[in-house]
Amino acid sequence: MDLALLRTFVTVHRAGSFTRAAALLGLSQPAVTSQIRTLERQLGRPLFLRQARGVTPTTIGDELAHKAAPHLDALVEIAESGLDDESSLRTLHLAGPPEFTAERALPALTKLTGDDGQGFALRASFGTAEETLEGLAAGHHDLAISTARPRGALLTATPLCDEEHTLVAAPRWAERIGPGTLRLKGAPALENLPVVEVHESLPFVSRYWAAVFDSRPAGSGAVIVPDLRAVLACAIAGAGLAVLPRYLCVPALDRGEIIALHDPAVPPLRTYFLAVRTGTLAMPHIARAHEWLQQAAAHWC
Repeated sequence: MDLALLRTFVTVHRAGSFTRAAALLGLSQPAVTSQIRTLERQLGRPLFLRQARGVTPTTIGDELAHKAAPHLDALVEIAESGLDDESSLRTLHLAGPPEFTAERALPALTKLTGDDGQGFALRASFGTAEETLEGLAAGHHDLAISTARPRGALLTATPLCDEEHTLVAAPRWAERIGPGTLRLKGAPALENLPVVEVHESLPFVSRYWAAVFDSRPAGSGAVIVPDLRAVLACAIAGAGLAVLPRYLCVPALDRGEIIALHDPAVPPLRTYFLAVRTGTLAMPHIARAHEWLQQAAAHWC
């Protein structure tokens, strides 16, 4: 069987579209379509179901991808690393949410970027859970940190750590509420306070309200910024209340720049997953980074 056909097939399977696969491979869409048809004729079975938007693999297609993808990835790794250049470092491509990746994952992994013969070069990109998992499946990343567990057999995920969320605000807002008021009145005590969030839908505040108060927030966003570190800065400046990962706001809490407004018996948690393409943990640099992050996560809270 022609390895070029298999490579095109795996790319289409990961991309979910002939058009996206063609862009990834540097081929025209008709060329990709022709190669998939050739492979289907050789196998005597259809590999994809054509739909209005992209393609869906058949059962045979899923089975072939599960068997072929790890081996193709290993061959690509051999080709990219170079058999004769032992002095060159392999490159690890990491993707994840900007705040967690910057504050947690990258500081841990930079310890592995030395030239001790086992190190690697590191490249990182930020994105949403959907973006990072799609990029991982398409072969753009080696490791992806995600708040969503990937589905299907092409990606394998391991729980990495749980992130505790904390309701915070500048001291003046805590004084306005008054000691004990939130414990007595619950969510209504917060209804007139402005909110700082990462999106108009108030994802962090809504999740907190549902888990702690069994209700929906009544307010709207006073400040919307697409980065939790910016949310923290705005909360410190007094823009309003915010729900933040505890690890991100502990220094500001210790300095008294913000106050924890509530201390629920069971704080809301969000789980992070460490995802790889199935079979790629056989590659030493990916396996080492994967293990190192798990070890580091044991000390994160």
